[in-house]
Amino acid sequence: MELEASAAAELEAAERVLMRWDSAGDEQGMLFDGSGGDRREEAERFLRAVDYICRLAPPQSAGCACASLQVAMARLEDELRHVLAGRALDLEIEALAGLSSLSMSGGDRRNSDATEASSAAGDDDDGGSVSSSVGRRSSYRSLPSIREIDLYPADAISDLHAIASRLAAAGYARECVQVYASVRKPAVDSALRRLGVEKLSIGDVQRLEWDALEAKIRRWIRAARAAVRGVFASERRLCFHIFHDLPLCSSAGAGAAAAPTHDAPFAEVVKGAALQLFGFAEAISIGRRSPEKLFKIIDLHDALSDLLPDISDIFAASKAAESIYVQAAEIRSRLADAVRGILSEFENAVLRDPSKTPVPGGTIHPLTRYVMNYSSLISDYKATLSELIISRPSASSRIPAEGNEAAPAFPDLDLPDPDSQLPLASHLIWIIVVLEHNLESKASLYKDAALSHLFFMNNVHYIVHKVKDSAELRGLIGDVYLRRLTGKFRQAATSYQRTAWLKILNCLKDEGLHVSGGFSSGISKSALRERFKAFNAAFEEAHRIQSAWYVPDTQLREELRISISEKLLPAYRSFLGRFRHHIENGRHPELYIKYSVEDLEIAMADFFEGAPPTPHNRRKSHG
Repeated sequence: MELEASAAAELEAAERVLMRWDSAGDEQGMLFDGSGGDRREEAERFLRAVDYICRLAPPQSAGCACASLQVAMARLEDELRHVLAGRALDLEIEALAGLSSLSMSGGDRRNSDATEASSAAGDDDDGGSVSSSVGRRSSYRSLPSIREIDLYPADAISDLHAIASRLAAAGYARECVQVYASVRKPAVDSALRRLGVEKLSIGDVQRLEWDALEAKIRRWIRAARAAVRGVFASERRLCFHIFHDLPLCSSAGAGAAAAPTHDAPFAEVVKGAALQLFGFAEAISIGRRSPEKLFKIIDLHDALSDLLPDISDIFAASKAAESIYVQAAEIRSRLADAVRGILSEFENAVLRDPSKTPVPGGTIHPLTRYVMNYSSLISDYKATLSELIISRPSASSRIPAEGNEAAPAFPDLDLPDPDSQLPLASHLIWIIVVLEHNLESKASLYKDAALSHLFFMNNVHYIVHKVKDSAELRGLIGDVYLRRLTGKFRQAATSYQRTAWLKILNCLKDEGLHVSGGFSSGISKSALRERFKAFNAAFEEAHRIQSAWYVPDTQLREELRISISEKLLPAYRSFLGRFRHHIENGRHPELYIKYSVEDLEIAMADFFEGAPPTPHNRRKSHG
């Protein structure tokens, strides 16, 4: 009887402690306000009273029937909310923003955190202390790239763990998680906003102009790294410290009963923010494909690939939050599909480029510059694209452009050694093959055959030098195919010279100038005069027209002038040497011998400048 009376007295005393803090009429402040002294002792008494009543009246499925315990649970919910809202540390977003290239020993950081928490925790025989088992070791791990930030001081985490453990023990686990999420979820949302993560729907993202979207992708990559490695990782660690050994119900349902007990609050807090964060990348992955998007999508794919181990570490082990990892992995897969699709779209766009107006002066076509600059960028992304591009160009893509049945048969992709090449290399060679085919069609737009050859020469020369200027591109294209391109460029240069200068050089031959019989010297002066007139007219025409043609590469322009001069000047010098005295002995020799060799040499400097010729003070040979 004495024992029963003693137990009843203790129960009554415990109930008085609890009822004194009835939140309905409480004006005494908060138990867990971070101060020491009497308030700390009162908090300890309150928790011991809760523990005592729970032992006497274990909670049923609907929670403890004891009115005083219900009052205590309401108070503890308020205390939990108060500590979470009032004792959080300032989150330094500027420091988080530096996580883009973070390399830390997350394991070392984790262990030091556990040590600090353990040293701050006190021991109590009945487990009723304010700070119990916060620093206990567990299976929770952290990758080196993750930086876990202190969101609360150690004594606040101890208080939170103590409060949450009583709520869970009394059957108020769901309410505990709801209160926790009601404070931490807005904090996570605020952190992501401060990092620059915008709340955009898939439709919002897909309606953006590309320039604006490109800038948002750059910002998203930085923000996502900081969000995953800093914000989400820190929230998971906080949940672990507070909830890891408590009997919480997982929000994933009955099938997740064996899941870690900190899964439910962690998922409640971060799931919405994470889905919003990765929704941006998802919108990009399923958006319209166009060539200008390729490299930013690769950047997005690489950033997500870099983050996936961290995402797995943070989310995949949690039954309640693993869908976030699944979503991120699926988005990366769709981004890879988008990359492959865009490369195919690019090849088709080069094949079907519709421009039908020849560029003035036979210079480099804008398509050539665009395609080769694009190809150089492709080679810069070799590491990623070599993994993503796993098949070679298909035979179905090798068809002439629609409506262009008169075009020459489309060439096969004749690779030097296809089995030893990366599929990416095959695609780059194929792009150049397609470009050449298109350039041949564009060359045919010129009415002047010589200008057509010059145009093709300029463009293939540009292709060759773009390949040579990029070590990565040259390594992919290979020297065998580069030699083929160089041969085509030289062939085009030869064809230009033959077409443009053969008629002029024929004027300097002896055929048709000799006569036989009588007292003649053997040279027809009238034929000779006509020959000089024909040469002068042909050269002047070439000078006028070809000075407006343009060879933009300085070295190629000079080499071409030298090559022409080496054929023209010796032939003209020889012709003058053999026949000038026949003209100079006649009337008005200046009408026929208008140029000296030096005059022609000076005039050659005007060729391929892309501008009308400048007047020259020519030294007349007869004068």
